Amino acid sequence: MTATPGQTPDPTPAPTADESLPGFTRVYSGKVRDLYEPVDPADATMLVVASDRVSAFDHALEPGIPGKGELLTTLSLWWFDQLRVPNHLVPDHRVDGSSRIPASVAGGSMLVKKLDMFPIECVVRGYLTGSGWKEYQATQTVCGLKLPAGLENGDRLPEPIYTPAYKAPMGEHDENINFEQTVELVGPVVAAELRDLSLAIFAQASHVAEGRGVILADTKFEFGADRESGVTTLADEVLTSDSSRYWDAEAWRTGTTPAERMASFDKQIVRDWLAANWEDDGVTPPPTLPSEIVERTALRYRELLERLTGDAA
Repeated sequence: MTATPGQTPDPTPAPTADESLPGFTRVYSGKVRDLYEPVDPADATMLVVASDRVSAFDHALEPGIPGKGELLTTLSLWWFDQLRVPNHLVPDHRVDGSSRIPASVAGGSMLVKKLDMFPIECVVRGYLTGSGWKEYQATQTVCGLKLPAGLENGDRLPEPIYTPAYKAPMGEHDENINFEQTVELVGPVVAAELRDLSLAIFAQASHVAEGRGVILADTKFEFGADRESGVTTLADEVLTSDSSRYWDAEAWRTGTTPAERMASFDKQIVRDWLAANWEDDGVTPPPTLPSEIVERTALRYRELLERLTGDAA
């Protein structure tokens, strides 16, 4: 079972008491997030804590990005409020008005309901870039989907495409799959619903972002079934700088090179530096991020939040 917010993770590592989070027990620590369950077994919620840790190419990097956890959580909560779909958030206040989230992690945490998560990462791409661009150069396809000839790195696709991936067990890499394989995993009704929901949310989010001078190039969503109603529910983080590619719309319109066009508000700065300064040979650990890369990334995260929400971070 994949360790995903909203879902009870694998029993390994063993639950760990955490004195800084009274009333909760840590059940999983990932590259960038930690999951906690309430001590009360009757409480069907989970606490998702976003850290300042940063990862790229499936490796956790040092140092973290200051304030990253709070910035991404704030952005996720804002997007959940904008989108017109069921989500996994639950009220984080008690009857007396006090918060259920411990003060030490209040800014970077979400209290969510447990869901029966679908083992599919629902990726939507509106622009040609990243691994999609590499594949297109070789085969004129992205995840097996045929695209028109003559596209360039950073070009807008004729229409957004849905390119799901199978969420592999912990320690293994996710695997790109086609729609027919998602049908085999979750059945035809759920597979179609995941695809249609993903494309609809992407369209809505793209419209909102473009109105604020930002391009949503691609993103990924995760969904689960509500354990009481069975309703397909949006989970995990949503439309953050870690789960999405965001570009400056004006730079994309006027840029003459891929680097100029794809002025990003995400961790592409980290990816680019790491790709230029390290080769993953399976043995050599990734190098320490320079302070300049850390500071630039933090600034871009903050700028995206301010642009989208209108509030200074």
